[in-house]
Amino acid sequence: MNKPVLVIMAAGMGSRYGGLKQLDPVGNHGQVILDYSIYDARRAGFETVVFVIKPEIEADFKARVGDRVSRVMNVRYAYQRREDLPEGYSVPEGREKPWGTAQAALAAREIVDGPFAVINADDYYGPAAYQLIYDYLCGHPDGNVYEYAMVGYLLRNTVSENGTVARGVCEETGDHCLERVTERTKIEKGPPLRFTEDNGESWTELAEDTIVSLNMWGFNRSFLDEAWARFPAFLDDALANNPLKAEYFLPSVVSQLLTAGKARVKVLRSEDRWYGVTYREDKPAVEAAIRAMTESGLYPDQLWG
Repeated sequence: MNKPVLVIMAAGMGSRYGGLKQLDPVGNHGQVILDYSIYDARRAGFETVVFVIKPEIEADFKARVGDRVSRVMNVRYAYQRREDLPEGYSVPEGREKPWGTAQAALAAREIVDGPFAVINADDYYGPAAYQLIYDYLCGHPDGNVYEYAMVGYLLRNTVSENGTVARGVCEETGDHCLERVTERTKIEKGPPLRFTEDNGESWTELAEDTIVSLNMWGFNRSFLDEAWARFPAFLDDALANNPLKAEYFLPSVVSQLLTAGKARVKVLRSEDRWYGVTYREDKPAVEAAIRAMTESGLYPDQLWG
C-alpha cells in the first residue's frame, strides 16, 4: 500500500478575515499556521504534501511556504480552478468562486493514488490529530465498504472569541462511526454554546462536548473516484437553483456514501485545542498560543532549522 499523503486545501481567500490568511505569520520567525500543521504531520509519518492552491497565488505561496517546506517534505501542487468540471459543463456567467471543498480535493485526483488525509490550510489541529489519522490510514484499506475516518473535536475547543464559526455537528453510532454531519454555519461561544439558523431570531443550545468536524478527513483513493462521479448531479442542481454560490462540500459526498451504505467513517477523537484566524481579531490569541507551545517545548523556535 502507498504511504498516506497529506492534501492541504489552501485555495480559499478569507472573506471574513479580510485577506489571504493562509500566508499571515503567527510564529516568531514568520511561520504561518500551515508550518505547524506540516511539522505535526511530518513527525506523525507523512512524507508527501499536496498543496491545493489557486494559480494566481502560486508564486507568493511558494516563496512564503512551499519552498522551505520542500526541504523536509516531498511537495506537490494542484490547482483549484472554477472551470475544472466534468465534460459537458461550463462555468455560469457571473460565477467568481470555485466550487467548494469537494472540488478542492478533486484538484489532486491526478496526483493522489492511495490513502490521503485532507485538511484546511488555516486551521491549527494539534499534533494528536495527525498521528491518529496517519495510523488509521496505514491500517484500513478499503474492504467490503470504503474505510474512511474523520478527526472529531469537542465543540468547546473550537469556537472563536470574536464571532460565530461554522462547524459540522456530528452524530455517531455506538462504536464511534459517523452517522451524519449537519453543517451549522453560525455557532457562537455564549455561554451557553448555541447556534442560529435565522440570523439570531432564535437559538438552539449545544453541549460543550458535542463532537464537531473541522474538515480533517482520512480517505482512500476511492473517495476521489466517487466525488468525481457524483459531481454532475451536484452541478445539475446547482446550475438550476444557485449557479453563482452553490458549493460542493466534502461532508455532502461523505453523507451520500453513508446513506448508500458504501462507506464507513470512523470518528477519531482529539482533545487538542483548535486555533484559527476566522477573524482578524483572532490573530493575537493564535500568536500567544503558538508562543506558549514553543516555550513549552512542543515546537522548536525555528521549525525548519
